[in-house]
Amino acid sequence: MECVILAAGEGKRMRPLTASRPKVMLPVAGKPILEHLISSARDAGIKDFILVVGYKEQDIRDYFGDGARMGVRIRYAVQRKQSGTANALLCTENLVKGSFMLLNGDMILNTLDILSFSNQHVPCVGTVESTHPQDFGVLETEGHKVLSIVEKPKEPKSNLVNAGIYLFDTGIFAILKSLSLSERGEYELPDALMEYASKGLLHHYTLSSWFDIGEPWNLLDANEKMTKALFENFKNDAEDSDAGAADLIRGTIEDGVYIHGNVILGEGSVIKSGTYIEGDCIIGRDCDIGPHAYIRGCTSVGDNCHIGHSVEIKNSIVMKGTKIPHFNYVGDSVIGSGCNFGAGTKVANLRHDRRDIRCDGRDTKRRKFGAVIGDDVQFGINCSVNAGSSVGSRVRAAPNSYISGKINDDTTVGR
Repeated sequence: MECVILAAGEGKRMRPLTASRPKVMLPVAGKPILEHLISSARDAGIKDFILVVGYKEQDIRDYFGDGARMGVRIRYAVQRKQSGTANALLCTENLVKGSFMLLNGDMILNTLDILSFSNQHVPCVGTVESTHPQDFGVLETEGHKVLSIVEKPKEPKSNLVNAGIYLFDTGIFAILKSLSLSERGEYELPDALMEYASKGLLHHYTLSSWFDIGEPWNLLDANEKMTKALFENFKNDAEDSDAGAADLIRGTIEDGVYIHGNVILGEGSVIKSGTYIEGDCIIGRDCDIGPHAYIRGCTSVGDNCHIGHSVEIKNSIVMKGTKIPHFNYVGDSVIGSGCNFGAGTKVANLRHDRRDIRCDGRDTKRRKFGAVIGDDVQFGINCSVNAGSSVGSRVRAAPNSYISGKINDDTTVGR
């Protein structure tokens, strides 16, 4: 079976993180979202992939190439203008040969679900039960048949939502060509699904696990889940515990470092004396950690980062090339690449009233959340970043600045 993955969109709700990279290339547990998805499908037996690319497509092409590194075959279709999911799928018409699986590229699925789903009747849509179905496409069903799909209804008729995984055959392309523009001015795949549903042809299959990554804070949930799954799989697969430890730790750990739990340490990285790490944590290549740093799970640190003296990082994603070197605290945050934190700069992650934190006007549904910080942000010494802040790329903050709310790209804060 061939697998088409939609990876052309920018992901505007993920700003400022997608200002310089496609949404599907955002890191979770040390790898891009798209790599996790391809790996799960590959392990389910799928070897032939078609990636629909568009926004900053070269990043995806450079990283995945022809797929040989992952043991799969990857071809590419290009959506020049992001005009909807139906239009994106239509771009693959000349590449798809028979029945195929279609996946949204901004989610994480497990291998067993993909394997089970691949054996369902065509056409089929994957579903999950949601506690907030009004944020998704909601299905009305009768047994395994789909009666209707309503996008983001104010009063959902069920808690069963569209998970963004489908089985089609080449008959879908004739339906796609007949679609009209939606109210949003796009050609949308749910309209094609309703063509099947109206004829009683569309089935659904409920998945056991699903992570939709639609907002920046969703990266933290996915990072925690995938980091724990990574270590659990490693534990189950390792035949020799000593060899397994050697595979996990490829850098240098000085005397006087305390590690409690699981840690991956990339080649060329050094953890200096006095550092305390509570796994599960992932640290990339060529990183400089410590001395006397405190890294708490589930934190993921990208390549070429510096987490320095008396710095505490908790449950955060720190992307490549970022420096957090002296007396800093960062809690429950997503930090872009190439940032620099002045000494004493701290990111808060909790309201005094303990209410869920809002970021950029949206409810994170998290009691603890720090900030979303874009690429190449430079903080002076002793800056304070309030919980729920969104800091755009290339922001410059003067010493002692107080940062709260949304700060647009290329803004200078303070004197």
